[in-house]
Amino acid sequence: LGATEALMREAAYLASPFIRPLVEQAESLAKAGLGSQHYRSAFDEGKRLDREAAVELALGTKVVATPSRNSRVPDPLSKRERQIAELVREGFGNKEIAGRLFLSERTVETHVRNILNKLGFNSRAKIAAWVSATE
Repeated sequence: LGATEALMREAAYLASPFIRPLVEQAESLAKAGLGSQHYRSAFDEGKRLDREAAVELALGTKVVATPSRNSRVPDPLSKRERQIAELVREGFGNKEIAGRLFLSERTVETHVRNILNKLGFNSRAKIAAWVSATE
């Protein structure tokens, strides 16, 4: 479950509303079987697996410990959202960002809205401050 969460966050995917109850059930069963403390430890260990190790774990093949790709706090933004957030920090508007990244202005607008929602902000200035603080 930890590896799945990390991979979904990396790709900026959300669990389907149809799948979420199954994930919650799996969490409950795992916590009941392992205890909350051991579950949290295993979950955190799963979050540190790289993509190959996560797939090996899911397939039940040999899992080799790999260095953490998340030695620091994982980025809540996708690569594209991070690019756009950095351009927001530089003071570019949606139209300018769209031109630089060869996207439609509407696509940039959607990305900016998603960034605001993910970070819990209500202004582009807060995005700019956050990007500066995370570098």
